[in-house]
Amino acid sequence: MIRIENLQKSYAATKALDGIDLSVAAGELFAFLGPNGAGKTTTIRILTGLTRLGSGRALLNGHDIESDGIAAKRQCGLVPQHINLDSELTVLENLDIHGRLFGMEPSRRRRKIEELLAYVELADRTRSLVKQLSGGLKRRLMIARALMHEPRILFLDEPTVGLDAAIRRRIWALVKRVQQDGTTIFLTTHYIEEAEFLAGRVAFIDQGRIVAIDQPHNLMARLGHWAIDQVNGEGMQTRYFPTREEATGFSAGQDCGFTLRRVNLEDAFLALTGKKVL
Repeated sequence: MIRIENLQKSYAATKALDGIDLSVAAGELFAFLGPNGAGKTTTIRILTGLTRLGSGRALLNGHDIESDGIAAKRQCGLVPQHINLDSELTVLENLDIHGRLFGMEPSRRRRKIEELLAYVELADRTRSLVKQLSGGLKRRLMIARALMHEPRILFLDEPTVGLDAAIRRRIWALVKRVQQDGTTIFLTTHYIEEAEFLAGRVAFIDQGRIVAIDQPHNLMARLGHWAIDQVNGEGMQTRYFPTREEATGFSAGQDCGFTLRRVNLEDAFLALTGKKVL
């Protein structure tokens, strides 16, 4: 559904993307993780037609984003990091305008709006002004808007940023439902647990290059299954173990404080790059 070949992009002397290759299958939920400035948002902007690529090739459902740009854009919906709804319009009006922009007939727009508002549990807020909605409700409306024209691919750029844990989990449930209904999802997030819960595969990007692509449990298993964080005079050090028994056996002989926990995706990223996902 998404195919990227040797994608490159530079801004002046800065190389934002340095030869990316990846593919995402139909119906897959794929997470794209990396620190600030790694190239995540640049990749999404190129794939959704908001930024021109420097060189290379990218296709959405077989449509080349350069030579067949309009058809490629019709394949995708975008939920950007920053809320960009029209706050002075109602929930219904925001969806209706989006449908008009995609040339949807009035009867089809009405049916789709009714369907989507029920889907994201906003049917009772149809006439509410967007500025009256909470952050979580606005995020749900942005997902509904991105799905209005029935795209095959949904791009989510930090979809739960700034939301509390309970609201994030409601958004996760909605995202999983969208995937289960057949939509391919390309996700960027700074919340490691979000990628672990949602994604079937994960790519780590750093300094414009992909350093690993695999299923989350495989990336974590490269280190082990259990971790011990120790705080000493040099700061915090982490050691990894294949079993809990080996980890607790090691910790029994330690004088300094420690925390025993399961290995997570951030451990895998740190091991590959020496950086945190921020």
